[in-house]
Amino acid sequence: MAEGDIAWRVRHRAVTESTNKDAVVGEPGDVFTAEMQTAGRGRLDHRWLSPPGENLTMSAVIGVDEMPPENVATVPLVVGFAVVLAVTAILQQSDRPCTDCDVQLKWPNDVLIRGRKVCGILCERVGDRVIAGVGLNVNQTVFAPEIATRATSLLLSSQNAAATFPATELKLPKFCVDDVRDAVLERLAAVLTQWRKNGFNALWPAIAKRDFLKGKVISVFRTDDDAVPLEGVCGGIRLDGSLDVGGDAVFAGEAHVFCHAQT
Repeated sequence: MAEGDIAWRVRHRAVTESTNKDAVVGEPGDVFTAEMQTAGRGRLDHRWLSPPGENLTMSAVIGVDEMPPENVATVPLVVGFAVVLAVTAILQQSDRPCTDCDVQLKWPNDVLIRGRKVCGILCERVGDRVIAGVGLNVNQTVFAPEIATRATSLLLSSQNAAATFPATELKLPKFCVDDVRDAVLERLAAVLTQWRKNGFNALWPAIAKRDFLKGKVISVFRTDDDAVPLEGVCGGIRLDGSLDVGGDAVFAGEAHVFCHAQT
């Protein structure tokens, strides 16, 4: 499928170890999908489990040849923003109106709906390419107990239901995963085209409006040094893609929310 300046070429498998691993041999524009992963993983080597055929498991190959490292570093946020736009549009369809679909981007790589995680993104650089793995919960309704209060899916969100909501009581039909994939790829192509032409600065105002962490008291475990966790009020995502934590810039890490800042 051709979208914007990118002609996506989808390669699908019923079962694979990892779509990110499959994508290592891909070229820019290749998209690897699977109904099931046997060794799916998220950022910082967290495991990502998904029921067969229920969710979108996808890895897109993005060319970054001759791009400055500081630009490449913003790819996870760029991909996440594209997913935010796609999810928002899907939930606002006329046959599934979601009047309170608050879709936000949680630095550096998560997409949330009403504060619950619906998508995780894992970006890995391989030579002059970035492999952008996207794990988007589409039709899943039951999650493991340890994440049930923090996770959601498009299906649950479209009918204002909580995780573990009985599937037999859902009023709306399931989403077509392929249609969701195409919607994400369409937005991703458009956002990547703007990013390449105008830089991260052009996307930043819209990303800042979707910033989940801004204004909250957070703790960030930094992965670029061995320091103790950094805590403070989040000032939001900066123009260089880093996160402002109490005035300090964090370029890589995992953020946890304590509470909203006092005003």
